[in-house]
Amino acid sequence: MNTRSLLAWIGTTVALTLLATTASAQAPPRLPYGTAITLETAKKVAAGAAAEATKNKWTAAIAIVDNHGFLVYYEMFDDTQTASANFAVEKARTSAMFRRTSKELEDTIASGRVAVLGFPGSTPVEGGLPIVVGGKIIGAIGVSGMTAAQDGQIAKAGLDALSK
Repeated sequence: MNTRSLLAWIGTTVALTLLATTASAQAPPRLPYGTAITLETAKKVAAGAAAEATKNKWTAAIAIVDNHGFLVYYEMFDDTQTASANFAVEKARTSAMFRRTSKELEDTIASGRVAVLGFPGSTPVEGGLPIVVGGKIIGAIGVSGMTAAQDGQIAKAGLDALSK
C-alpha cells in the first residue's frame, strides 16, 4: 500500500469513527444484550412471521439470529427471489449488531447521513427488528422478499407472536 492510499484509509477510518461517536452521543440509550435466543423461541418468531406472509400470499426469506448476529433459524418460501436469501440474514444481523431496527439506519441515510453506508455489517433496509425479552435484546429477525414495508410487516408479526 503506498503512502497516499494509507493516508486516505486512515482518514476514512478516523472520519467514520468520529461520525459513529457523534451519532452515538446524540442517540437514545440502546437496550442491553441479554441471553441469546433459544431455538424454540426463534422458531416461534419465525412461525409468526411465516403466518403473516402466508396470510397475504407473499413469499419471503425469514432469518432469526442471536444477540450477536449469528444465524439460529432460517426458512425461505418457495419461489422467493434468490437475493432475499442473503438479505434476510443481513437485515437480522444489522438489527442485532446495531441494536436497532434496520429501518432506523435506512431513515438515517434518507436524512442525508450517508456515511452509514460505509459501516461494516450495515444493511440499512427495512425488515430487520431486534427481538427484545425482559428489556434485553436476545436476537433479531430479518425478512426479505417483498417490498421493504411488507418485509417490515412480516417481521413485526414475528415479534407479535412472542406475546401470544
